[in-house]
Amino acid sequence: MGGLLILIPIIIVGFFILLSGIFTVKQQTAAIVERFGKFLSIRNSGLHFKIPVFDQIAGRINLKIQQLDVLVETKTKDDVFVRLKISVQFQVVREKIYDAFYKLQDPHDQITSYVFDVVRAEVPKMKLDDVFERKDDIAIAVKEELNDAMIDYGYDIIKTLVTDIDPDVQVKAAMNRINASEREKVAAEYEAEAERIKIVAKARAEAESKRLQGQGIADQRREIARGLEESVDVLNNVGINSQEASALIVVTQHYDTLQSIGEETNTNLILLPNSPQAGSNMLNDMIASFVASNKIGEEMRKQNEAKGIGNTPKTKKKRNPPPSSNTNDDINF
Repeated sequence: MGGLLILIPIIIVGFFILLSGIFTVKQQTAAIVERFGKFLSIRNSGLHFKIPVFDQIAGRINLKIQQLDVLVETKTKDDVFVRLKISVQFQVVREKIYDAFYKLQDPHDQITSYVFDVVRAEVPKMKLDDVFERKDDIAIAVKEELNDAMIDYGYDIIKTLVTDIDPDVQVKAAMNRINASEREKVAAEYEAEAERIKIVAKARAEAESKRLQGQGIADQRREIARGLEESVDVLNNVGINSQEASALIVVTQHYDTLQSIGEETNTNLILLPNSPQAGSNMLNDMIASFVASNKIGEEMRKQNEAKGIGNTPKTKKKRNPPPSSNTNDDINF
């Protein structure tokens, strides 16, 4: 009975020791097995066995693509301090897992040091605007330098990216002001051009309107003159001379104007001298002006004939008949 009690703990201990010799490795991971502190083998994903107590798992290597973000502060050629964020994507080479595990104590620190070295060597050669325009050149330079340095340690640099460029706060504010001023300048030029186009179009429209208005007035006056000429001809045919016909037409137009003003409901009120003698006075004034004009013309003709007696032969000219006796008579309505 006592021996059985001793055997049970031994069996249990032996079971746990045997169980410790079984281990698993996850996908995209490699395990480093050492025996008495010396490298023994590399185990890939799956179920594996090792000798308990003698063999130990020294560590595991991640075979996935990893990313390390490095923030570097440096100065440009035009003395502007700028912070760059460099993202480095790297992976352990399967054939060099041994080198990746045993040659580097901390690969992240090693990569960060190389990134600092390359960026602070390349950026001071560029101006701030060139840093923004040539960020791909910086990324390529970092990748080439890292590849040359890290491949010996079992690391492959997949890609490097300049993901952020952050100048000093005051520099960014100045750049924003410059950009805003430039855009305002362009906007002002476009607005001025648009205003010029509107002014030119308006001037052309007004000129065309004035031209058409003048043409309309000319056509209107031409038709009025033609109508007056026809009216005088008609009155002459019934025995009314030109002066009487003109006076009659003026009086008729006077009353037509008064009638049209009275018919227009939306027009403003216009006060005109209108009395029973208005038409008669206007006609008498017109006839008097015609008579005075005829007399002045007759007198000028006589003076011209007197001046030309010795120079030109005397010819008999037909005189205009004197105005009728009733010309100066007032016409009353």
